[in-house]
Amino acid sequence: MAGKYLGGRVVVTTGDITSIAVDAIVNAANSALMGGGGVDGAIHSRGGSAVTTACGELRRTRYPDGLPVGEAVLTTAGNLPARFVVHTVGPVWNGGEHGEPAALASCYRASLALAGERGLSSVAFPAISTGAYGYPLREACAVAAEAVIAFLDAHPLPEQVIFCMFDARGTAAMRTAVVSLARPDLL
Repeated sequence: MAGKYLGGRVVVTTGDITSIAVDAIVNAANSALMGGGGVDGAIHSRGGSAVTTACGELRRTRYPDGLPVGEAVLTTAGNLPARFVVHTVGPVWNGGEHGEPAALASCYRASLALAGERGLSSVAFPAISTGAYGYPLREACAVAAEAVIAFLDAHPLPEQVIFCMFDARGTAAMRTAVVSLARPDLL
């Protein structure tokens, strides 16, 4: 993982989230849970049929109308080096006045709560909703940092959260968001 900022409970890095060996990686999924572009497509592709089958079962049994925005579910990671995949659906950016920040924060909180319930120690996140869903990077990083840090302040698990950003621009934006909360001690 290039560009790593080492520290305590929060790590910001540039890299490929599908290559990280953690307890869980978070998938910026679409509501259908059946793969798509970006991180979602990469996770389904590298995770293999086990991930796709598990998502299909969730659609069949629990979410016939799709996973709602802001919620999270857990599946096997299949062929990925992570143990599990947490799938969450972020909001589509519509100017920021239609509940997007609250929905995005819910993605992070729900994912972390699910990881904590399962006793998972390490979770890696991409920049949810910043790809095809159009959420502006700087604003998305601010929401993510605030939601994650608030969760970590109140819960013992997970012990470490990794923000695995796609490129150096994303890494800089996320690191700035964490530091702006006057929490450089977490990095």
